[in-house]
Amino acid sequence: MLRNATVLLIASSAAAFQISRPTAFSRTTSLNISEGDVVEKVKNIYKDAPAPTDYDKVVTDVYPGALSNKDFQTRVVNVLAAKGFTADNTLLATSLCCDELARRLEDDFNKVYGNNFNLGGLSGFPFAGNTGFGAMAAHIPDDGSCLIIHGPHVGVAKDGTVGKVERVGIALVDNCCGSAIAASNYLKGITDGGAMITTALQEFTDFQQGAVQELILPHGKRLADAGEDRMRELPLALYDSQDLLMQDIVKAGAGGFKKNGAAVIGGIQINTAPDTLDYFLPLRFDLVNSKGQIIDSLLNEITSGWKE
Repeated sequence: MLRNATVLLIASSAAAFQISRPTAFSRTTSLNISEGDVVEKVKNIYKDAPAPTDYDKVVTDVYPGALSNKDFQTRVVNVLAAKGFTADNTLLATSLCCDELARRLEDDFNKVYGNNFNLGGLSGFPFAGNTGFGAMAAHIPDDGSCLIIHGPHVGVAKDGTVGKVERVGIALVDNCCGSAIAASNYLKGITDGGAMITTALQEFTDFQQGAVQELILPHGKRLADAGEDRMRELPLALYDSQDLLMQDIVKAGAGGFKKNGAAVIGGIQINTAPDTLDYFLPLRFDLVNSKGQIIDSLLNEITSGWKE
């Protein structure tokens, strides 16, 4: 009985790292488009996208350089298609926050490349760590590629309030990102001298939040100096810590990359009201080989250097 239970547990653990991919006989998406034409898929995803409004300008005024999800995904897919990244040979891996609002961008990239391997947890930090990253790399198609997208997120409400956002079915204009704001409040309690003394270092029931709070500690002065712009600066500070962590994980696990290596995109996910497009502020877009070396930076190709 014990042996059977152990075998079942091992099998269940292994299954947790399996990724669902279409079979050889169902190489289509819900859009009913051939898997090969990733560029055409993006066009179809956004063919009915809402036209820009004054709200869009509010977002880009807060975060200059931010791209609507439509523009961001269109540019990324086109640039990577020229590098040989297709739906057939590319595994999508994401490290975004647990918040359901973070699924918007993830779901749209799923429609292009297939189901993603989830590396992320609270505030978008890659809590799957080296073990999860190694499992992900083992699922990259033979002679294929990997697209990694990571970053914290922040809400921008219709009135321009940063750190708040409207949600479907909820009258309250809610905090976004709740984990980031809780970490910011924890840090403010330390820098302002109001934190309570405690012997409890970490709670296993909330260890991800504990880690987010530890990783934001180096940015205490930076956020304090931001003053009224603290909420605007918060995701940028979290990104800097997250970027260092992700780069360490990528370097440690790059040996598992296949022929075409990986594209690593980092930035800030900006959530908006339900009837508008979200935005993404790209801060890194690198091609990385199996030695963990950056062989090309593509950030300029989707920002100032983008050509229609």
